[in-house]
Amino acid sequence: MNDEIKKIGEMFKAKRQEKNLSLKEIENATSIRCTYLEAIEEGHVDRFLSSVYILGFIRQYAAFLGMDVDRIVREHPKAFKMPGQKHEFDYGIGTLEVRGSLGGGVKWLPNLIWAGVSAVVLVLLWYFAKYVGLL
Repeated sequence: MNDEIKKIGEMFKAKRQEKNLSLKEIENATSIRCTYLEAIEEGHVDRFLSSVYILGFIRQYAAFLGMDVDRIVREHPKAFKMPGQKHEFDYGIGTLEVRGSLGGGVKWLPNLIWAGVSAVVLVLLWYFAKYVGLL
C-alpha cells in the first residue's frame, strides 16, 4: 500500500468527519460509490481500475470537501501511480481496415440494395402516375 495515498486518505477522512458527513451522503452528492470513497480513505489504490480513476475520484472528492486539489496532487505525485500499471493504450482500435476500402467487409452492400430498391419504387410510381393520368 502506498504511504502517500494513505496520508491523503487520512486527510480526506478527517475533513469529512470535520464536516460531519457520512460516506453515503458524499456518494449521493458526488456519484462516487462508497466502496471507492472507503478505498481512498483507507489508501487501497489496488481497488481501482487505473490511476486515471484514482486521480478523477480524488479530484472530485476533494472539490466536494472544499480541499485544494492541485496542491494535493502537487505534494503527492507518487500517490496517483498504480504499481505495475502500463500507461499505454492496450485495447487497439477494433479494426485494421483502411478507411474507404471495399475489402473491409460488406458494409456497403445494404446501402446499395436500399438505393436500388428506392430507384425501382420511384420509377414504378412515375409509371403508375403517368398511366392513371396524373402526369
